[in-house]
Amino acid sequence: MTNPNQRLNNWTIKTDTGKVKQILDDMRPDMLKHYEAAVASLCEMETKARQTLNAAGVHTIFYVAYLSYARQLYKLSRQRGISGESFALQAQVLLDKWANRGLDAGVLARIRTEVFDASAPTP
Repeated sequence: MTNPNQRLNNWTIKTDTGKVKQILDDMRPDMLKHYEAAVASLCEMETKARQTLNAAGVHTIFYVAYLSYARQLYKLSRQRGISGESFALQAQVLLDKWANRGLDAGVLARIRTEVFDASAPTP
């Protein structure tokens, strides 16, 4: 074990704001590219979800809830990298959750199918 003074010294060195700023300044261009790509992908998904909602005749007051469902599917597929049958099972769980909250299960299924190209799980 290190003594308390050595730990404090290590923490002070590690959190030196000049060093932290330099590290972040060096990382920023790549971080910006990654963020721009993520935002573009998310916006594209939301646009597709809105088009699906429009085609289904959903009133705009319900868009917030349906888009929350779509964002949860997006998080599963993009951020957590879940795909295939595992994604289908997780998507069904989310569909059931949002249907129990009062959303139309048919519209939720359309979002799952048309936006995320995922079908219902096989029994």
